[in-house]
Amino acid sequence: MKNSKASSVATLGIFIAIMIVVQLLTQFVYAFWPSPIQPTLMQIPVIIGSVVLGPKKGAFMGFIMGLYSFLYSTLFPIPTSFLFTPFQHGGNFWSLVIAFVPRILIGVFPYFVYKAMRTHFGAGLAGFVGNATNGILVLGSIFIFFGKTINESFAALVGAILSTNTLVETLASIILVAAIVPALMKSKK
Repeated sequence: MKNSKASSVATLGIFIAIMIVVQLLTQFVYAFWPSPIQPTLMQIPVIIGSVVLGPKKGAFMGFIMGLYSFLYSTLFPIPTSFLFTPFQHGGNFWSLVIAFVPRILIGVFPYFVYKAMRTHFGAGLAGFVGNATNGILVLGSIFIFFGKTINESFAALVGAILSTNTLVETLASIILVAAIVPALMKSKK
């Protein structure tokens, strides 16, 4: 029993390390990226972790993703940081909801999607659902809680994000989760 629990904690630690490395590498690349399209890839290890490790550990990984977003927005602010931290001008309690709740749910929903259909298609669908959970809940919450604060130009920016970043993130999530999850599940047996 002890070895199983230790192995489970070690695996969770590896997934969290992968999340942080993926995020740091993408931020480094985006520093030199010539395009305003900067897809987030940190959700992919959360989705894969959700399916492989279960919804509780997936939710914890999602919490870590939300914590990273909160801390980064607090320590390295940009004009939209108030959406993810109450410690920037314009931010409030709802900033914490936006930073944490969608990310925690990224770690829950894909598990149940994959559990319902344990195939490559089910893994790809889990990738889609995890990514859609993030996109819909974050952007929806922004409009619900900060709709009066943001102006039309920000709404246009969100529209551009939906048509570019979200498309790239969704395709990456579907392809990588569909490729990685079945192999991990096979090796887990």
